[in-house]
Order: sequence, then C-alpha cells, then structure tokens
Amino acid sequence: MQKRIVASEFLGTLLLVFFAVGSAVVAVEYLGTVGIALTFGFTLLALAYALGPISGCHVNPAVTLGMFVAGRIDIRSAVERWIAQFLGAIVGAALLFLLAHQIPGLETSGEFGTNGYEDRSAVGINIGGAFLAEVVLTFLLVYVVLAVTHKVAVVGFDGLPIGLALAAIHLVGIPLTGTSVNPARSLGPALFAGGAALTQLWLFIIAPLVGGAIAAYAHRLTHPYPNVLPAEPEDAI
Repeated sequence: MQKRIVASEFLGTLLLVFFAVGSAVVAVEYLGTVGIALTFGFTLLALAYALGPISGCHVNPAVTLGMFVAGRIDIRSAVERWIAQFLGAIVGAALLFLLAHQIPGLETSGEFGTNGYEDRSAVGINIGGAFLAEVVLTFLLVYVVLAVTHKVAVVGFDGLPIGLALAAIHLVGIPLTGTSVNPARSLGPALFAGGAALTQLWLFIIAPLVGGAIAAYAHRLTHPYPNVLPAEPEDAI
C-alpha cells in the first residue's frame, strides 16, 4: 500500500467535503451561489498545493478514473485512491453533520449539501438533463486536470487552472444539480441527509465517472502521451 498517497487522498477528500460542502450547509445565506462556487475552487486550489506533490490531489474518484484510463496510474493505485476518497468523504460529512447539529434550527435531513434533480433541483432539471450536465461538467474538470499535469502529481502552477475550473463548474452546476462532479463528495453528505438524496445518489456516482472516462479518451486525442505509466509521487510501501 502507498501509505502517504492513501493518507493524502483520505485527508484531502475529508477537507474538501467539510469546507466546500460545509459552505453550502452552514453559510449559504451569507455566501450565495458565487461564494459557494469560490469556496469549492479555493479549497481545491489550496489542497492542490498542499497535497499535489504527494498524491496528485485527485480527491475525486472521477479524476482518478481519468488518470487510470489515461494510463498514468495502475489499477491497484486507482482502487487504493478510490477507497481513501470515499472513506474521507464519509468522515468529512460526519464531522460536518456534527458541526451542523451545534447550530440551533439548522435542518440537515433531506438537503445537507447534497445533489439532486427534478424537485431537488433549483431549476427543476429532469433526470436526463441532470445526467448530461454532470457528464459535461465532470468532463471539463478531468480534462483540465489531465491537460495541465504531465504525470500523476499536481505541481507548480497546475493547481490554479484546476481550482478556477472547479469554481466555474459550480457557478453553472449549482442551479442545475447542486454540482457533484465527484462521486465521493456526493456519497458522504447523502448518507447523512437520507431520503431522496440517497435514492438519487446513483446518478451522481455514475455520471461523473462517465464524464471522467470520456475526458481521458478526449485528452489522448488532443494531447498524445506515451503509453507508459510514470513513477508515482512516492514508491509503494
């Protein structure tokens, strides 16, 4: 197991959920859509600089899938990252849930920063539209990640376009679905929100993965890359 990489992905996803999703749960009245979008972008940007040299700061199963399809990581590394990301998201959501319950009158059931369509969408987007939106939005994120990184890790100024892309994605996606583009980010809060958040969760797991895979194939066409796995940021332990 690549211990530092796994720990990095666990911690990064935990912090992304706690702070970014937290902005939608406890501060939406003060931040609004633009503020929440910027919080997601700034959080990912900060994490990219802090954790990028260790694990690449995927903190998103769709990004990890894109890296795998692009031939930059092997299946073992991908699975280890996926496990760490989902566990990190659940723990981050649990901490946020605990914090939210310390705020009098704050409702967490049914919403809690989760994603949705139809009556759970601000604009009432239907299931087909939600699926398409999540595929396209995730495509942009994963394509940018692959385009600005030449190996596995995020280094130098790579984090800046990634953070900006995530903020822009949320500006468009929040009114549509609440913006997932990250299956782990969707799973953690949904487990604590319950109800329709769980019954609609499948879309926000599958659609981002589809978008990530398509982005990897598109990136191979526009940015030909040798079909050789680069060295991970850290050797396996």
